[in-house]
Amino acid sequence: MTSSQPEASTDPRACLLRLAPYLLGRTRRGVVGSSRYAQKLRDAIRAASADASGRAVLISGEPGLEKDNLVALIHFGSKARKQLLVRLNCALLRPDGAELFAAPAGGVALIDCIGAGGLLLDQVDRAAPALRPALLELARSGRWRSPDGDHAEHVFAGRVFLTAETSAPDFDALGCQIRVPPLRVRRQDLGEWLRYGVRQKALSLGWSQPPAVGEGLVKRLQTYDFPGNVRELLELIERALRQCSGDHPEELPEDVFWTLRRPQRARFDLWRWKPWLRNAMRSPLLWNAVLFGVVSWVFVLVNLWLWWGPQDRGHNLFWAWWWPLILLGYPVVGRLWCSFCPFMVWGEISQRLAKRLGWQPARWPRGDTDRWAAPLLAAGFAAILLWEELGDLRNSARQSSALLLLITAGAVVGSLRFEKRFWCRYLCPVGGMNGLFAKLAISELRAEAGTCSGSCSSYACFKGGPAEGEGLATAGCPLATHPAHLTDNRNCVLCLTCAQACPHRSVQLRLRPPAADLQRDMAPPAGEAGLILVLAGGVCLRHLQRLLGWLPLAPDLLEQGPLLARLAFAALALTLPAGLWLLLRPLLGRLRPASSSWLLLYALLPLLWALLLAQHLPMGMAEGGQLLPVSAVTLWPALAARLPAWSADGHVIAFCQSLAVLLGVGGSLLLLRRLLQLAFWSGPSFALSGLVIVLGTGGRWLVAGG
Repeated sequence: MTSSQPEASTDPRACLLRLAPYLLGRTRRGVVGSSRYAQKLRDAIRAASADASGRAVLISGEPGLEKDNLVALIHFGSKARKQLLVRLNCALLRPDGAELFAAPAGGVALIDCIGAGGLLLDQVDRAAPALRPALLELARSGRWRSPDGDHAEHVFAGRVFLTAETSAPDFDALGCQIRVPPLRVRRQDLGEWLRYGVRQKALSLGWSQPPAVGEGLVKRLQTYDFPGNVRELLELIERALRQCSGDHPEELPEDVFWTLRRPQRARFDLWRWKPWLRNAMRSPLLWNAVLFGVVSWVFVLVNLWLWWGPQDRGHNLFWAWWWPLILLGYPVVGRLWCSFCPFMVWGEISQRLAKRLGWQPARWPRGDTDRWAAPLLAAGFAAILLWEELGDLRNSARQSSALLLLITAGAVVGSLRFEKRFWCRYLCPVGGMNGLFAKLAISELRAEAGTCSGSCSSYACFKGGPAEGEGLATAGCPLATHPAHLTDNRNCVLCLTCAQACPHRSVQLRLRPPAADLQRDMAPPAGEAGLILVLAGGVCLRHLQRLLGWLPLAPDLLEQGPLLARLAFAALALTLPAGLWLLLRPLLGRLRPASSSWLLLYALLPLLWALLLAQHLPMGMAEGGQLLPVSAVTLWPALAARLPAWSADGHVIAFCQSLAVLLGVGGSLLLLRRLLQLAFWSGPSFALSGLVIVLGTGGRWLVAGG
C-alpha cells in the first residue's frame, strides 16, 4: 500500500509550530565573485532552480561554505518558493530516523508536516549507516516508511536537498550534484567577498558609510588558505569591524584582520629565558643615544673624511669592514643593520624637523606598493653595481661618499613625502638586499596573534600612541607593519619599537631554524625574484675579466677605456644570471610545475649569500685589519706605526671562501628539497641538485683570489 497523505489530520498551526525549529526563512546572500568557479556555481544553482522535475539535489563541499544558503537559493528561486524549507542535521538523527519519519501519538510525522515544501538533509555523510538507505530511497523516489510499526509506504510530495562535507559514494547516483569549491581555490573572488561582507556587516552595525577595502589587505589575505572558508571570512570581517567601530575609518586598516598562522615549530623565546634582556633591549634611552647621539654624527664624520681624506684604497679602507660584516650578520640578526642605518636616522631627523616647522607628511599609502616599488628597487641596485665597477667606486672615496649621500637624500625625500620610513621599506636598494637575506636569519621578532586580537584595542605597536600599562609611548612601527602580521623578516628591522609599545608582552624575540621564512606557500613581492638575479649578476660583474675576458672586444679594465664598450660588457655580465634563468625556465617547468619554478631562485638564496660573502672575504680578512694604521698614517704617521694591525694569509682566506661556498651549497640543497618537495631518488632531484653543485663550483672558481 502506498500513501501520499497523512494518516491522521492535525492542526496546521500546530504543524507549523513543530517545524519552527527547523525552518530556513530566507537566503543570506547570493554567490559572490566573478571567477569561473563563481560563474559555474551560479549556473548550477539556476539550472537546479529551473528543474521542473524537482529532482533531489546533492551539494558537497568543505565545512564553512554555507551550503544551506545555496539550498535556499535553489528552493526560493524555484516554483516552490512559497512553500516551507526545513533543515535537519543528519548527524543528530537516530539510526531509525524517528525524528523525521515517526509520528507521535495522535499526530503525524515531521516529514508529513512539510507537505510540498523542501527538505534539507544536512551533513548526510554523517548519518548513521543504518539510516542511510532510507535517506537514499527518500532522495531517489520520495518513498519512505515509518519505523513505529506501520509498514505502509508513504510518498513525500516535496523536494529533497542534501549536503555533504566528505565523499558519500552511495549518494553519487543522484541526478543533480553541485560541488562547491573551497575559498582558497577562488582567491580571485576574495576581494569581492571582502567588500560585500564589509558592506553587509557595516550596515548591520549601524555604520552610515561602509569602509573601503584596500588592495594591500586583499593581497595579504589571499595568502591565507581560510580553512573555515566563507564562515571564517565573515567572522573575520565582523571582528575587524567591531575592533575599529569607534573610529569608523574610511578604509579598513590591515592591522584589525587576524588570521590563523602556520604553526611555528622549534622556536626559543630569548626574553622568556632571560627576562632582564627584555627590559634592557627595549630601553628608548639606549636606542635614542645610539641612533641620534652616535650614528648620526659618525656618519657626518665619515663623509667628511671621504671628501677631504685620502682617495685611493691604499689609504682609505672604508669598504673593508662594511660588506663582510653586514653579510656575516644576515644569518644571525637579519635586517638589524637597518635599525642603525644612518640613511634612516637622517631621514627621521628631517621628518621631525619638518613637523616642527608645520610640514605634515602624507599618510602611509595603502595598496600594493610592492607591485611597482620592488622592480624599481632591483633596477636601483643594478645601477649601483654598474656605478661601482665602471667608476671604480672602491678606489674613489668621494664617489663612495656621493653614493652614501644620494641614498640619504632618497631617505630624506621619502620621509618628507610620507610618514614613517616609506623609503626604507620599499625603495632603498640596501634595504631591499637586507630584507631579502633576512629571510635566512635564525632570529625573528613576532607577536602572538591570539593575545593581540583578544587583549589589544590600541594597536600602539603599529600606529603609535601614548604609554599604556607597561607599554611605552612610541610613534609606531617605522615600516608600518604589525608584528603579528609578519610572515617573514623582510619588513622587520628588529628596532624593538613594537616591544616598547606593547602593554601585553605579546611581542617575542625568538630563535628559530635557519631560513624558516622560506616556505612553499610563501607569497613574496613580484619584483623580489628580480633582485635575486641582480645580486647574482653583481657577482658576475665583479669578476667580468675571469668570466668574459676571453671575448675579442672585452675591455682589459672596466674602469678605463671607452665608456660605451665598458657599459655594454658590464650590462652583459650583470644580466647573465637573468639570461640563464630564462633559458632554463622551460626545462624547469618540465621538471616541476611552471607555477613553482620561481621557488628555485629562493632555494638558491643560501648559495648566493655564500658567494657574496666569499667575494668580500679577501677585502675584510686581508685589508680590514689594517683599517686603523692605514687611516691614521696620513695625519699621524708616528701613531699609525704603533696601532694594532693584522692580515690573514692567502691560504686561510681561500679556505674560508671554500667553506662559505660549501655551506651555501648545502643550505641550497636542503631548501631545494623542502620548497620543491622532491623525492630523494627522483630524476628532477638529481638534475636540480646537480645544477646547484655546478653553480657552487663555478661560483667558487669565479671568486677565487677575491
